This record gives sequence, C-alpha cells and structure tokens, in this order.
Amino acid sequence: MFGHDICLVSALLAAAGAVLPVLLLLVVSRLLWEFRWSITRDRACKLPLPQGSMGWPLVGETFHWLFQGSSFHISRREKHGNVFKTHLLGKPLIRVTGAENIRKILLGEHTLVCTQWPQSTRIILGPNTLVNSVGDLHKRKRKILAKVFSRGALEAYLTRLQDVVKSEIAKWCTETGSVDVYAAAKSLTFRIAVQVLLGLHLDEQQIASLSKTFEQLMNNLFSLPIDTPISGMRKGIRAREILHSAMERIIEEKLKKQQASDYCDAFDYMLSSAKENDYDLTMQELKETAVELIFAAHSTTASASTSLILQLLRHPDVSRRAGAELESEGLTSDVHGSCRSRCHGNIISEESDAAEKSTSEWRSTTNKSMCFEAGDKEEGCRSRTHVPYLSLEKLSQLSYLDCVVKEVLRFLPPVSGGYRTVLQTFELNGYQIPKGWSVMYSIRDTHETAEAYQHPELFDPDRFCADRDRSKTERFSYVPFGGGVRRCIGRELALIVLKTLAVELLATADCTLATETYPRMQTVPIVHPVNGLHVFFNYRTHGIERNRRESTHI
Repeated sequence: MFGHDICLVSALLAAAGAVLPVLLLLVVSRLLWEFRWSITRDRACKLPLPQGSMGWPLVGETFHWLFQGSSFHISRREKHGNVFKTHLLGKPLIRVTGAENIRKILLGEHTLVCTQWPQSTRIILGPNTLVNSVGDLHKRKRKILAKVFSRGALEAYLTRLQDVVKSEIAKWCTETGSVDVYAAAKSLTFRIAVQVLLGLHLDEQQIASLSKTFEQLMNNLFSLPIDTPISGMRKGIRAREILHSAMERIIEEKLKKQQASDYCDAFDYMLSSAKENDYDLTMQELKETAVELIFAAHSTTASASTSLILQLLRHPDVSRRAGAELESEGLTSDVHGSCRSRCHGNIISEESDAAEKSTSEWRSTTNKSMCFEAGDKEEGCRSRTHVPYLSLEKLSQLSYLDCVVKEVLRFLPPVSGGYRTVLQTFELNGYQIPKGWSVMYSIRDTHETAEAYQHPELFDPDRFCADRDRSKTERFSYVPFGGGVRRCIGRELALIVLKTLAVELLATADCTLATETYPRMQTVPIVHPVNGLHVFFNYRTHGIERNRRESTHI
C-alpha cells in the first residue's frame, strides 16, 4: 500500500514536472505580450494607457469577444470604465463609450482619427470602396454617392421598393408554417439592394445564387487576418471574386444598353454624378461599389427589420397606436373591397405581377382565404388590405411610426460601433489614446448609458416625441448611423425601408410568435436573434373573421 502511494506521488510529480514548464511558458508569453503593447504608449504624453487586458499572444481577446457577445464589453466596461483597452481581430483596440467621448472621435475624423475597419474587412471589400477611402478621396467619393441617396433618387426608388416589400410579405403570409424572420428579412433587403438600388433584372436562380455567395462574404467579413486555404478571410475573398465576376458581366450588359429607361437606379445616379464631378469610374470601382451598396443595404437593414418586427410583437400597444395612425392617414381601407379590386387587376402593377409569379406556391388555408368570394382564385390577390403607393411626404406625416423606428434603432442598434485609427495622441477620460492604435466607439453601450434617456432599458417610442426628444440637443447620445463626416450615407434609405415594411405589415398581416419564448439577441457582428425569430404571418382580416391564435398580434 505504501509502495503504491509512493508510485502515485512520483507519477504526479512527473506529470507536474511536464506541465509546469508549459504553464510557465504561457505565463511568460502573456506577460511579454502585455509588455509589448505597454511600450507602444506615447512617451511624450504623461497620461497612462487605459485599463484592460490584451489577452493572449496573436489572438488577443478575439475568441472571448466572439463567444461572449455583448457581455464581453459590458463586463469590461463595468470593471475598467467607459474607456478600456483590449486586442481584437489582430489589432490593439481601445473601446470607448459615452456621448462626449464619441463626440470627440466622430468630429475628429481626418485630424485625430481616420476610419479603420478590421484588416479582413478592408481586404474583402476592396480598396476602392467608400468605407476604405480616407481624406480627399473619401470626400470625393462621398460627393459622387450622395446623389444615389438624394431625395429625388429616394422618391424614384420608393414605388419599386414598396412592390418588393409587398411581394415578400405575400410570401410570408402564404407560408403554412412559421417564417424565420431574420432569414426572410435578409432575403428582402438583398432583393431591395439588387432590384431597387442596382436596378438588376435577375431570375430566381440568379438571385438565390448571388444571395448565397454574398452570405458567405458577410459571414467572413470580420475574421482573423490570416490568409490560409481554410481561413475565414480566404473564404470571404473567394466569395468576393465570385460576386465581382457576376457583377462585371451584369455591369457590362447594363452599360451597353443605350436606350433611356423610365427608372433610374443607383448606377445611373452614380455615373451621372461622376460625370458632373469629372471623375471616371473604372470597372473595378463599379464592381466594388456594387458589392458595397449591397453590403450597406443588406445586413444592417435586415437586422433592424427583424428588431422592428420583434418589438411590434412584444409591444401590442405600440402596434395598435401605429395602426391607428395609418388608418387616420388613409393608408388602410376595406379588406373585402380592396381585395376584390386587386383580384380583378385594377390595382396590381406590372411589377407586382412579376413578383407574384416568382412566388413558389400559393397555399390555401381557411384563415388565409376568407376575403374571397366563390370562384375567386388566390393567385390573383397579393394583399388582403390595399395600401396605396407611398410618397416621402406621406411617410414623413407618420410621426408616431417615426418614433417607433427611432426607438428600435436606439434599443437594438444593428451594429455595436465603428472603428477608427488614431492619427495623433489625444486624451479621453484621463487616459491617452496613443497614435497608431485602433479605437472603437460603442453605439449600443452609449445608447444604454446616455443620461438623455430615462429608463433606457425600456422600449418607449414616446421618448422621441416632440416634447421629450433630447436626441437633437444631445445628438451624440443617439448615433445608430454614426456621426460626423462618416455618418452613414444610406441612412435615409434604411429609414424608408423600415417605415415601408412597418406600414405594409401593420395594414396587411397578423403576426404570431411561433415559439414559447422570445429569442435571445446576439450582438456580434450584427444584432440578430439566436436561432432565429420564428413567426406565423397571416393576412389581416377584420371583425369576427380575424385569426384567433392565442398570442400577441401586430
């Protein structure tokens, strides 16, 4: 027995002797890694670096960030304050929260800081994109693209945009099972990008193929900057090359067509603006800009659309008030009358007919065919409630809906923040922000902690009503689209998409949560529901005919 114990102790000591050097090596390597970044502080500045951890050699705290999501930043902010350092995606990073702090960053573009997306993002999107441009080149490109999102352009897009929204909602309402809202919203915003912005006429197979490839690009946009055959960045690059090849063929065909069109798309506005500014756009610039426009209109707007539907489900009182506003503005009408007129072709546009035919199959269920009289066919009716074509003026009159959309973007901003590279050392909260480091301003954390909002944890659209709205006087407390010269150039289009979606949904569909509980929201890299948001969509009827699912309805 004693001999057995001796053997056991000897084995443990031997194992400890083997493990100890490894542990020691790990400790030393981490200390050296911390020291490596501590000596990069600006010695001409007496202020210290912010508190925080640089994690492990090379990977830093990237995996903690990916797995922990928003809790990563919350825990570190609670421990280190509104300004702390970390190491993410291959770069030393200082994370910043608070209206006054991010004000200094956003207004310091081109002087204190310049835009700096993660290296993988810059490589995959390409050097000719607006997000990767700096200085005078950025100003020139932004001036050219400004015409793409001018009021005249947005008014031109709106009818086609509304047709795409109507068509997609029709698909949701004719599903016999539940719809994964986030996946459906990504399909919607991708179609808006390619059909409305780029003006491309693609068949379903082409759209599905491009959408799948674009999804692969998006999934690898924020990855470690390691270019190996199995790395995320390599997958993103391959997806980009496929998209560029497809875009080049489409652009060449488009440029060859000389005949005038009644519809002006983003390419038309961009080429016209470039000509006015004596700027020749190369094919490479056009390809990268096309992908960038899809990028800008796709994921963040899909995220916000999903959050909008989620909040309308969670807050039926908000849905009722918004619906009452639509009724008061004449945006809803008699279900039976409008349905019959649409079925007889008096309202459906040629564009809508084309969208109608693309729907894979119209399914009949009892509660989805109530508005039809004997002999009517479901294929002829896209929407049970007629919503007239909208205008920018009409959308601007929906003041409560505007408050709802603003609160959705405050409560669940699609992106958590923006990246910048420090051009010269400056001070924040008593710390130095050293030249050469990356700094990320936090949108979500600022919305959650800003003094401008009472009870920020509550979803309250009324906080943006005229008598309570402090976002205009304390504007850096509300930054869902960033700020300064880098403020999102497509923000007005995003708001139009969200409002149009809300109008069509509130007037057309009853929505019921398909799961027992609401999903948890993941915030990295874009806000989205874990395992999806599953919802039953049914055409809205009225009176006793309304679907009586015992759940919350929009």
